[in-house]
Amino acid sequence: MTGTPAPSLPDPSRTRRRVLVSSTVGSTIEWYDFYLYSTAAALVLGPLFLPAGSAAVSTMAAFGTYAAGFVARPVGGLVAGHFGDRVGRTRLLVASVIVMGAATVGIGLLPTYDQIGIWAPVLLVTLRILQGLAVGGEWGGAVLLAVEHAPPGRRAFFGSWPQLGFPAGLFLGTVAFSAAATLPDEQFYAWGWRIPFLVSVLLVGVGLFIRLRLDDGPDFTRARSARRLLDRPLLAAVRDHPGRIAAGIAAALGHGTIVTLFTVWLLSVASGPTGEHRSTALLALMIAAAGQCAVTPVFGALCDRIGYRPVILGGLAAGALALLPGLAWAPGGTLPATLATFVPAMTLGHGAVYAGIAGLLATSFPAEVRFSAVSITYQLGSTISSFAPLVAAAVIATGLGHGVVALLALLVAATAATAVVALTRAPQTGEQVRATPGAGR
Repeated sequence: MTGTPAPSLPDPSRTRRRVLVSSTVGSTIEWYDFYLYSTAAALVLGPLFLPAGSAAVSTMAAFGTYAAGFVARPVGGLVAGHFGDRVGRTRLLVASVIVMGAATVGIGLLPTYDQIGIWAPVLLVTLRILQGLAVGGEWGGAVLLAVEHAPPGRRAFFGSWPQLGFPAGLFLGTVAFSAAATLPDEQFYAWGWRIPFLVSVLLVGVGLFIRLRLDDGPDFTRARSARRLLDRPLLAAVRDHPGRIAAGIAAALGHGTIVTLFTVWLLSVASGPTGEHRSTALLALMIAAAGQCAVTPVFGALCDRIGYRPVILGGLAAGALALLPGLAWAPGGTLPATLATFVPAMTLGHGAVYAGIAGLLATSFPAEVRFSAVSITYQLGSTISSFAPLVAAAVIATGLGHGVVALLALLVAATAATAVVALTRAPQTGEQVRATPGAGR
């Protein structure tokens, strides 16, 4: 008698490749949507939706709405983290791409202040908050899927792949805005700036197709099978791991301050007071983002080899050091000087920090509280850092001359120093975390 053949087990290598591709592409779509707003805030949103008595006030108002999306991120991370630790990672990722796509397309269709008055900025802020809620849940889920499917000794490398979504999304969004910016100013301000936002309707379909094919990672599956899932995972994380949460917030603050200053505030400065250098600034940012795509997995592999601390600390130093000469170089409008500002900060500085921080945070907490702890930790740090462009614009508006450089240097130094102190409490590698008492339970 012939027995029933045993079902074939899925190929682990094929599963891991699918997870890496899916989490990276899905993350790229989300960050494309989210960072379209940062470029628009630097270039067009102020005069169209937030008119004021001066260009400086209008720009500060636009940066304020940009920060509103970051304020919503911890809320999105809290909600997604709670349900992600209760019902699984993949369902929350599907919800996040739907909310993000709807908000982004809505911004592209939004009437301006001249058309509907005060409702224009009100609706703009509302849609920006929805973007923040979506990306607040997206980051933790995408990172955890990659890290939890990683083989031993490669968690930082696997965690770096969804981190490619940020520079790739920034690159694609900058390409889209660069293409729109080739239009005459009248057409660009009338309708051209809307096209990059409306393209998101196509990307949502791609994102849904990818997300619906994912399975939860082995760590979460084992925790669910062992009945270790908790009713209040965030409260358990805060109670059992307060030091790691505080360290993670500080590390996220250090990286976030650098990236927001370069991709929003310095982009506005480099574009010139009337936007005369806009194309040059966008091209430099696009090249820097492409460079970060190339080096992010390399920095992730390096974290597995030598540890998180030296890689992340090196990135923080590179980003901080690039800002000060950037204040002198970028406003000149020449491509070499603008590249010399953006490439060291984004490709090397932010590339190293961002590649390492995913694995660092994901391996710092046990599976049953991991989504909640990682999401709220990273999003709180990023939210605080989102006010850096607003602070920088306010400092510039004071007209302090050379004192501006000193104040901005102090801002960057303070956040970098906070991150450095936090990293002294952080684990070196994911393997060491799993050897720590309580980390793997």
